[in-house]
Amino acid sequence: MKLDPTASAAGVRLIECDTVGSTNTEALAVARAGERGPLWITARSQTSGRGRRGRAWVSEPGNLYASLLLTDPSPPDRAAELSFVAALAVHDAGASLVVPAAARVALKWPNDVLIDGKKFSGILIEGEGPTVVVGIGINCAHHPKDTAFPATDLAAEGVDVTVEGLFMELSAAMVRRIAQWNRSAGFEATRADWLRHAAGVGGPMRVALAQGERSGRFETVDARGRLILRLPDGAIETVTAGDVSAFSAERRVAAAER
Repeated sequence: MKLDPTASAAGVRLIECDTVGSTNTEALAVARAGERGPLWITARSQTSGRGRRGRAWVSEPGNLYASLLLTDPSPPDRAAELSFVAALAVHDAGASLVVPAAARVALKWPNDVLIDGKKFSGILIEGEGPTVVVGIGINCAHHPKDTAFPATDLAAEGVDVTVEGLFMELSAAMVRRIAQWNRSAGFEATRADWLRHAAGVGGPMRVALAQGERSGRFETVDARGRLILRLPDGAIETVTAGDVSAFSAERRVAAAER
C-alpha cells in the first residue's frame, strides 16, 4: 500500500497492518501511545470490524479497510462533519474509477456511498480527547449478503479496481477535502458539494430513529449536517442521528442546490 505523493507531501504517514481487530481501534491505540496525525492505518483484514452503532462490518481480505488518525482537526463539536468530508473523498476516489460516475455514484445521509443505489462504502467517526479517527471501509471484491440496506462491491458492479490503487486515490482525495473543510470553517462548501452528489434530495424518504420511523420528503442537510425532513402534514423534523432505510434514488439537482 502506498500514499499518493500529494498526501506524503502534506505530511501524511502510513502504517500497514496484516490483520487487526479494527483499524479504528488500532488508530486510537497508537494515538494513546503518542502518535499524532495525519496518519493512516490500513489492514488486509479485520477480525472485529464495526460500523455505526456497533454493527459488525464484514472484513475479509480483498476490500479496503483504512482509518485516518487526525489530531485536533476542528473544534470538538464540529468533528462529526468529517463524515461528510470522508464521504466526498470516497466519492472522488470512486468516481475516478467508475464511468459514468455522475450517473452511478451517490451519497446517502449520513455517511454511506452508493453505486447504482447500493452501498459499497461506510464511514465511522470516533474520537478520544483531541484525537479523531475517520474509519473507512470500501467493498472492492466482495460484500455482505442479506443486509438491511442493499449492499454491493465494486467488482460486482463491473469496476476494475485494486485495493492499492483505490487507496492511493483516497489518500489524495482526503487531503483535498480536509483542506476544503478547513477545520469546519469551510463546511458550507463541503455541504454544497455533498448535496450535489446526494441521492434522493427532494424526494420521499423513510428514516429509522430511536423513537420509531419517520417518513416524509428529504428537503436538505442544514448547516450542522442534520437531515431536514418535511413530514406529510407539512411540519419540519430535524434529524441528528438515524438510518435512512428507503428513499427515491433519483438525483434531483435543483432541490440539492438549496
